[in-house]
Order: sequence, then C-alpha cells, then structure tokens
Amino acid sequence: MRALSGLWRWRHNPLCRATDLAEAWAALVALLLIAVAAPVTGCLVGAAARDSLQRSVLEQRHTRHPVTATVVRDMGGALQETDPDAASTRQTGSRVLADWTAPDGTPRHGPVLADLKSPHQGDHFRLWTDPHGRITTRPLDSATATTHAVLAGVGAALLTAALVEGGRRLAVWRLVRRRYARWDQAWDRAGPDWGKAGTGS
Repeated sequence: MRALSGLWRWRHNPLCRATDLAEAWAALVALLLIAVAAPVTGCLVGAAARDSLQRSVLEQRHTRHPVTATVVRDMGGALQETDPDAASTRQTGSRVLADWTAPDGTPRHGPVLADLKSPHQGDHFRLWTDPHGRITTRPLDSATATTHAVLAGVGAALLTAALVEGGRRLAVWRLVRRRYARWDQAWDRAGPDWGKAGTGS
C-alpha cells in the first residue's frame, strides 16, 4: 500500500525526482512479487517435495520389512532412540542380543536396540530390516512425508519473499547513494559562494 500511495503522491508533483519514482516502482514490484511469486514458488517446491517423498515412502515400504526378534540376553544400558522419524525423541530402548529371521529366510543374530524397558530372555519385539535382514529404520510414513513437503514449501515461499525484499532494499540503497552523490555535486557547485556576504572578501 505504501508503494501505491507513493506513486499516487508523486504522480503530478513538480518536486518529484526520478529516484523517487524509481523507489516507489521498486516497492510496488516487490509487493507484487511477494504476493504472487512467493506463494507460487512455495506451491511448486512443496508439490515437488511431496512427489519425491511419496516415492520414497513407496520405495521404503517395498524394501523395509517388519520382523519379530527374540531377546537372547540383555546387553545392559538404555539408549536413546536413533530413528529420526520416531514419534518422540525421548523414546528409549534397551540394547539386547537378539535372534531374528530375515525376509529371505536367513537366520540372523546380533546386538540391536529393542523397544523394551526391561528385556528378558525370550521376549519378542519388532525390528525393521532390509530384504537381507540387515537392521534399518522404520519406513517413512505418508503423513510425515506430507509434513516435510509442506515445510519445504513454506520455507521456499519465505526464502523467495526474503530475496525479493533484499533485492528491493539493495535497489533503494543504490538509489539513495546516487541521490546523495547528486547532492554532493550540487553543493560543490554552490560551495565557493555559500555564506559569503558578497563584499568581495
């Protein structure tokens, strides 16, 4: 609105300088870009991120499998959950030695993180593995993927708006410098006679 009022104010003003009009136009163009380009960029980036993440969701669903593992013995010590997509970052698990069968039928044995507070021999818990039985994190779910895509879109929109505003501020800074340079030139021309009484001294 300041851009529109600025343009209207300088429309027929005889004191209007070229830099005043340029500053008002820069503000108007920046306003339009922030109002139109930022949301469009955010939507495009969000849609691209959603498509990519949903493909990852489908791929992980095909390559990660839940298996049931059996506790052989407790290895001691509670560890913090390492899965970045876990519902709670404070969720803890216990390190245990366990047996499980890979999706390809191969028996597996090794230390794993079990979601059991006090594991005992023979307890069962679920693990996520790849097709060869190697431990992996649980697959990304669709809701989490959508949340990440929305955040990517919002971030892209905010970044676009910040870049546009930065460009406007840079343009205004250059206009002000040019204006000051012209004032300095005018003062230099008027300087030798400024303040003299005209007495020839």
